Amino acid sequence: MNNISTASNLLAPCYPLTCSPEEYASRLLAPQKRRVNPENPPSHSDPVSSVLTLRPYQSTAVQNLRHSLAGGVVREMLCSPTGSGKTEIGMALVHGARAKHKRVLFLCNRVHLVEQTSRRFSKAGIAHGIIQGDNTTRVYESVLVASIQTIARRGLPDVDLIIIDEAHTVAGSREYRAVIAAAKGVPVIGLSATPYARGLGKHYEELGGALFEHMTVAATIPELIAAGYLVDVDVYAPSEPDMSGIKQARNAFGDLDYTDADVGRAADKPELVGDIVTHWLRLAAGTPTVCFAANIAHSKHIVERFQAAGVSAEHVDCYTDAEERRAVLARVEAGETMVISNVGILAEGWDFPACRTLILARPTRSLIRYIQMAGRVLRPHASKERALILDHSGSVVRLGFPTDEFPLELDDGSPREAKGAQVEREKPLPKACQSCSYVKVVHKCPVCGFAPEKRSSVEVRAGELVPLKKKPKAQKMGKQEFYSELLFVANRQSYSAGWVSHKYRDYFGVWPRNLDRTPAPAVSGEVERFLTHLNIKNAKSREVSHAGR
Repeated sequence: MNNISTASNLLAPCYPLTCSPEEYASRLLAPQKRRVNPENPPSHSDPVSSVLTLRPYQSTAVQNLRHSLAGGVVREMLCSPTGSGKTEIGMALVHGARAKHKRVLFLCNRVHLVEQTSRRFSKAGIAHGIIQGDNTTRVYESVLVASIQTIARRGLPDVDLIIIDEAHTVAGSREYRAVIAAAKGVPVIGLSATPYARGLGKHYEELGGALFEHMTVAATIPELIAAGYLVDVDVYAPSEPDMSGIKQARNAFGDLDYTDADVGRAADKPELVGDIVTHWLRLAAGTPTVCFAANIAHSKHIVERFQAAGVSAEHVDCYTDAEERRAVLARVEAGETMVISNVGILAEGWDFPACRTLILARPTRSLIRYIQMAGRVLRPHASKERALILDHSGSVVRLGFPTDEFPLELDDGSPREAKGAQVEREKPLPKACQSCSYVKVVHKCPVCGFAPEKRSSVEVRAGELVPLKKKPKAQKMGKQEFYSELLFVANRQSYSAGWVSHKYRDYFGVWPRNLDRTPAPAVSGEVERFLTHLNIKNAKSREVSHAGR
């Protein structure tokens, strides 16, 4: 596993990054009283004085990034959830580099993200140039905001620091890898809310090491919810399409996911589209809503159904003219349009905190795609206390709540078990209430009070009936002890760091965090028995799968 720095002291005081590094470090490390700011002011900058004020976890993340680079790391990943202010952290890094008279390149993978970043930099008083197709201007500036496509075509300018937005896309991009290789030792910092893509920590000969060598974690979604920087979410799962027989293929993130063509045919059915509108009218009427559909035709059909029901709704996609897209989003933010539907163009970089409701109408097995979509409604706003997800895709039951803890490691590209897909959760998965469809993990529904009758431990299957025995609850080993013994086994068998984390999670139900990476001198019978149990279980699953073919 790649080393990880965490920055989760969310309630420490916040300092502007205008002091010297020494003064900043002394302030950050000084003992402070824990306090809660009830208003949780956003990170901001004064256009006149260019003073950037960061939230506490952002300040700590910047300090950890600086320490990491000073320690010899060349390619660093920053993990910070959607809505946590990655751009503000990026601007703080730009300020720090400019204070040392360094030149900075800020790379984006979409044209609208270049435009959005440029607006944010201008508002913060950061003079910058743009390198993006015909919009290229002021290339002499010491800060450049650029599209990776244009840089890949024209070549890398002379810079001292490269910052990559939405850096989970780097592993699947030859353009990004070529530019990083051409940088030849220039420090690279990737920013991502979902650094789960396959191969982000993979070793490349041309780089002389891993694509990203180390990851700094600014904060996790549960931590930000607890501190009031994000909101929690209620989930309903009223229906989902039949995905049996639907083809799967690797997406741009390296995840095994449903193909767009087949998922569109499965999801775009009149009864399902109508169900989306029916449940929205019952559960979310009058709330600003974003919908993610299976494909463009599906999205347009959803919009037509909403409009037929008298609800103001519009569609945008990657082919929508830039001016028209801005006009549509302006109508959404003004409240003139209640529902905005798309396929994936709004999954990255679209910030509208007042958006309360998310309609998941696009089935996915990709954790990255899922978390990016869900992040659109987690930002706090005066108009909402909690967000709402209407899951017509089965994603919540398949992947867990979007507010759960998720992997905090960089994938090294090693072959994954479970057919290469993102690991799906075994315990405990949320289920939809049989009465009102509210998604819950407790027996009694907290919304309608319905409590299904307890079932016998005998499961009915087609063919032979067999009693299912409850697994006895074994006494758990200590987390550090178990983790160290897994490291011993991994070293002995040449297993990847990901194997260690997944086996740890199979045992404890959570991902390893803040544990010492020193392997144990030997492995105990408890760990050996547990691994043998998993091997037998996987073998039986493969036998059943082959028998059913």
